[in-house]
Amino acid sequence: MAATATTKLERTVYLVAAPALGWAANLPPHHPLAVAVATAEGAGVAAALAVVAARPKNEGLWLVRLSPLLAAGAVDLAARQIPGWHWDAALAGGWGLLCCALAPLSKTRRRGRPALTPVPEAKALPAAQPEPEQAEEVLDPLDAADAFSAQVRVLWRNAGAAGHTHVAAAHPHVGKPHDLTMLLRSSEQGRPIGGGLTRAAVAAAFAVDEEDVKFLPATAMAGRQSGPGWREVQVVPDERKRRRTAPTEAERWEDEVAVHAIPGSRFIGKKRDEAREVTYWVAQLPDFAGEPRIDPVALARVMGSSHDEGRVFATVDGRRVLVAVWDDSPLSKVYPATRELLTPDENGWWITGYLANGQPALNRVYTDRGAAHGLLVAPSGGGKTQLMALVMAAYANFGAVLWLGTEAPDEKTPLLGAHCDRYGVGALYMVRQLRALIALMEIRGTMLWADGRIHDWDPKVPGCPYRPVHVFQDEFLSAAADGDYGAEISELSAELSVKGRKYGIGEDVAGQSAQVQHGMPSLMLKNIRENGIPTVLKIAPGDVTSTFKDLGVAMEHIPDALPRSFSKEAGGRIERILAGEAEPPSDSNTGGVGWIVPGRKPEVLRTLFADFGKGIDDLFPGEVYRLTDHEIRELEARGLWFDWSLPPQPGEFGDDPDDEDDEEPAPRRGGKSAGRGAITTVDQALAAIRR
Repeated sequence: MAATATTKLERTVYLVAAPALGWAANLPPHHPLAVAVATAEGAGVAAALAVVAARPKNEGLWLVRLSPLLAAGAVDLAARQIPGWHWDAALAGGWGLLCCALAPLSKTRRRGRPALTPVPEAKALPAAQPEPEQAEEVLDPLDAADAFSAQVRVLWRNAGAAGHTHVAAAHPHVGKPHDLTMLLRSSEQGRPIGGGLTRAAVAAAFAVDEEDVKFLPATAMAGRQSGPGWREVQVVPDERKRRRTAPTEAERWEDEVAVHAIPGSRFIGKKRDEAREVTYWVAQLPDFAGEPRIDPVALARVMGSSHDEGRVFATVDGRRVLVAVWDDSPLSKVYPATRELLTPDENGWWITGYLANGQPALNRVYTDRGAAHGLLVAPSGGGKTQLMALVMAAYANFGAVLWLGTEAPDEKTPLLGAHCDRYGVGALYMVRQLRALIALMEIRGTMLWADGRIHDWDPKVPGCPYRPVHVFQDEFLSAAADGDYGAEISELSAELSVKGRKYGIGEDVAGQSAQVQHGMPSLMLKNIRENGIPTVLKIAPGDVTSTFKDLGVAMEHIPDALPRSFSKEAGGRIERILAGEAEPPSDSNTGGVGWIVPGRKPEVLRTLFADFGKGIDDLFPGEVYRLTDHEIRELEARGLWFDWSLPPQPGEFGDDPDDEDDEEPAPRRGGKSAGRGAITTVDQALAAIRR
């Protein structure tokens, strides 16, 4: 029997499709031809599944018509498993010849006749009876009716419909062939989605990893409901692969920093400063998150550094966080001191050094309460004298009278003493110095200002009759521990810290510790902290917590100990090991590195460098400022203005008995002066010496 035109057309299609089927098996999955063949095969499989699920009356007929696509899918799958192209061509050719012989599409269209049987003579047929309509799935009015949603709906139902859910709609992601978004609703109207809807259940249905599945709440919009009966699910294996290999800055922050280093933070922006060789990252936390919690070790690791390198620092401003990533640690740099930096501005602020985030670290010579105090804490060799030179230069440039007393001499303090009104060594010198300052407060309390009245000291009010005075007590704790004068040094220093600010008299205490039990009166430490800005240079890790607790820093703000070195480790260690060479010496480079405590949170800084080797004269003004003649006369009248380096004078620390008949014993050395017959003037002291 001659073939009909429909049969010829069908066979022509098979002959053309056979080479394409064989070729597609050797192409990459994303090739257009491979995608087209896979789409056709998938459509055939999906249609066959739909027929089997619906079980219509003519189920077998539909399966015969779909057999070319089903067979093509089997050939394609087998060809992709077999290496080489010879078997691919043979299988595709066999498929084409078999389909040409059967021609299932055209031959099954013969009404009422089985395929591949001779056609009997035509007979008169009764009137055609209307065929019953094929049973179709009844969709909800909110369900999408597009082909992609239908295919996903069938796949989801065959996978068990986890959580008793139904696919209301599905949308593919553009440019990502394996990514899609599903909108699921509960199969039972008015009930929430069951607990069986898990990431694992979705991942199993789509043959992906659990990490490739995301659950999102379904938001209400036109044509969509929301609530516990709805859920949006994203299956994104392609997107996650791209995110792992080439993430954006925001994605990198979300996947790494927001998970480990600064939990819950959201990336805002990034800025590069080429001149200063630093990159800034800005992030923010949600309103409900509270103050950011930062893990500095994890943050450094995420930013491609290590905590010991000192290149990564975070600054918190409310809910915002600034992360500075330096090419080289700012704490390893040297910032030369200049007179310009050490000259206070109109508000008394001057630059002590630079913070780890690159900002200038500021200190001040006065506050709104009067003269400022200071506390300098550093271990031996930590840069304490360097820092003291900066503070003294700032006060000198402010126009203050400088007094310096140190418990023991060293190489650098005489160089500082050359710029002071008075300088001396020893606990005896320091207690005399303090006695004079206590008396000076009394003297200044009676000095009239230009308006004829008496005022508390204020640098912004004109007409002050005296200059500010600032006393520096180096190695204060050692002096406070002196057996003869230590008790009085502690007592007078505490009194000066309370009252001195009103008379323009401030004190800076320097030592290796700031702990009360080591000789620092608690009242003195409190007043210095409240009326000054302490600076703590690199102390031992074991002393960090106790030191900052004594300074009133809350436990949550106590910083971690600083690394032993801020210099980068030299590369090529493996080569040196192979060559049997020693490691290069380590440069700690931590002098002048520590913390400044301007408020409740310590800030890491590196102080300016005053080069004693080249000389420090250019940091100070040319003039050394002195007390007024009136103040000196009043101190002389009280017997307190003389060479404080002299040995103890008769009667200075209480009367010594002239003979054994004296009934009253002399006061203990170290007590206050002004006993019976005490010497109060220089003339009386000289007369006592002559006697």
